[in-house]
Amino acid sequence: MAQKIDGRVAYADLLRVFATIAVIVLHLAGSQMGQVAVTSQAWRVFNLYDGLVRWCVPVFVMLSGMFMLDARRSLPLSKLLFHNALRILVCLLFWSGVYAVVEYVAAGGAFTWLGLWRSILAALQGSTHYHLWFLYMILGLYLVTPILRAFCRGASQGDFHWFFLLCFLFASVLPVAFQLWPNATAVLHLWYDRLEVKMVMGYVGYYVAGYYLREYTISRLAEAIVYVLGVLGAVVTVWGTAVLSTRAGGLVDTLYGYFSPNVCAFSVAVVVLFRYVLGVSEERSRRQRLGGVARIAFGIYLVHDLFIMILRSLGVTTLSFAPVASVPALTAVVFLCAFGVAWLFSKIPFLGRWLT
Repeated sequence: MAQKIDGRVAYADLLRVFATIAVIVLHLAGSQMGQVAVTSQAWRVFNLYDGLVRWCVPVFVMLSGMFMLDARRSLPLSKLLFHNALRILVCLLFWSGVYAVVEYVAAGGAFTWLGLWRSILAALQGSTHYHLWFLYMILGLYLVTPILRAFCRGASQGDFHWFFLLCFLFASVLPVAFQLWPNATAVLHLWYDRLEVKMVMGYVGYYVAGYYLREYTISRLAEAIVYVLGVLGAVVTVWGTAVLSTRAGGLVDTLYGYFSPNVCAFSVAVVVLFRYVLGVSEERSRRQRLGGVARIAFGIYLVHDLFIMILRSLGVTTLSFAPVASVPALTAVVFLCAFGVAWLFSKIPFLGRWLT
């Protein structure tokens, strides 16, 4: 049984906090990779940091699935659309406007209400600040949530296994194979296109996996296998990217993809590790503190890139000093600043819960 503090799932809170930190590491490490040669020490350090946090987005999706697909939780369509989905839409429009204004002012422009309105229209048309893509994807998952909840209610464990096999094959293994060996997989690619297996594509596999990993208890042997595959996935992500990029003379990010088999294995292993090892502590005070941070983790995600932009405008990047130290140091700065702003926003009556 997962430990709960004040009704919250302890390991999920812990995982949410670390995934938020991992996103910041990802954005800081990746932001300067194109500025240095792939043969340089700085690039190797960036690749190490970047590769070791590639689990963050899949884990966020699995965390959503843990709770949104839980049949024990009442979720009528009206609540899903006018509370959960509407909240994401409000966040998307508000923060798109904020980032558009900040980018424009930082480039020397002047704030205007017309400019703000145009940025909101741009968000509705699918154009917004880069890290807010996640909100569009979550909205899409929310739209199919009633169908997936019905599947989760009625599916046997064997049904889940078959579903995950199809997801892994069609959304993970084959797309990466097509990129790495286009000539050798031409006929397979033709079959892939003609089969039109759309139901198991995209982030839906991670979404359902989150529910499965919370609902079912795996054996010790299965847990050990997951860890071995996870470590192999991490190694392939970092080492494989280095090899492919060195050969190409520039970043080849095929193995960075959130659906690549290596990142899939790594991401599942992280969730299993937090559930069965890192999230079992009885220390209530620490859990309560983490729960407080976890409550505004989404707000931290939304806000954090503002502070990366501010640092960049001040001439401070991960190349300002040794990357091995700059990435964790700037991560700490950005996280603490974003936490402060997200916490302040969360205290705004009524609006706080809609913007963070």
